[in-house]
Amino acid sequence: MTAPPRFHGIVPPLATPLLDRDTLDIDGLERLVEHVLAGGVQGLFVLGTTGEGPMLPYGVRRDLVSRTLRQVAGRVPVLVGITDTVLSESLALARLASEQGAAAVVAAAPYYFPAGREPLERWARTLASGLPLPLVLYNMPEMVKVVLPVDTVRRLADLPGIVGIKDSGGDLGVFDGYARVVRDVRPDWSLLIGPEQMLPQAHGLGGHGGVCGGANVAPHLFVGLQQALERGDETLAASLQRQVLSLGRLYGVGTEPCRVVVGIKAALRELGICGDTCAAWAELLDAGQRTQIAEIVADIPSAERH
Repeated sequence: MTAPPRFHGIVPPLATPLLDRDTLDIDGLERLVEHVLAGGVQGLFVLGTTGEGPMLPYGVRRDLVSRTLRQVAGRVPVLVGITDTVLSESLALARLASEQGAAAVVAAAPYYFPAGREPLERWARTLASGLPLPLVLYNMPEMVKVVLPVDTVRRLADLPGIVGIKDSGGDLGVFDGYARVVRDVRPDWSLLIGPEQMLPQAHGLGGHGGVCGGANVAPHLFVGLQQALERGDETLAASLQRQVLSLGRLYGVGTEPCRVVVGIKAALRELGICGDTCAAWAELLDAGQRTQIAEIVADIPSAERH
């Protein structure tokens, strides 16, 4: 049998519980970590987009990494987001992650000044050469303003320090291009999809799992869907996919760009796991919107409720 890739299955991009914009909610973090691990996930990803990584003070980022890794204690691999506009800051956080026992780091392209193809490749090579941990590339064009081109990824496949790619671009054509790189050049790479509604299509194209924000709220649901896809149980997968799409209503309650994070955190508040404070300058939900969140949460599988 072929060995599974290093990272596969459901790897939630962990939300970051906060007491206020600059203060980590330690108790909430502990509850959230145990909640998702109890759901059977196969890894955790901290300081990603759902975790509001680039919006957090550096001290909070370091504290979150250290506390999460201590609590997980090797039960699943932990991936740490190191996306930053400053290379030295990415490398410093990677060193801390390595010291604390992380399995890999994840980086999207530097944002603010969009990089062209040659600078983007140069950034990736420079970053990978200085890292103490394996690197998962992160395609997140909505946030960093550039798509990680398939031909660039193919050229970067010569770097042994890169071990996979997480694609949150929402373009299945691009995802298929990455899948061809994995099949043709680097079958040892992990290939993970971000947009959770695309998990079945991504699996069909050769994906190994999903970094699904909704798994913060309903980890059993996403783990069950991924397992059904891997077994080829089309009936069960279709049923669970309908539940995933229903849960996705959380992302339509808000009206502003940060509505995915807002919806997830509001649901976690409704479940009694943590508060809904955001680091990002996100909208504040009104009473009617909170009622909508409560109704959506009431529909999730009973295994997720506390």
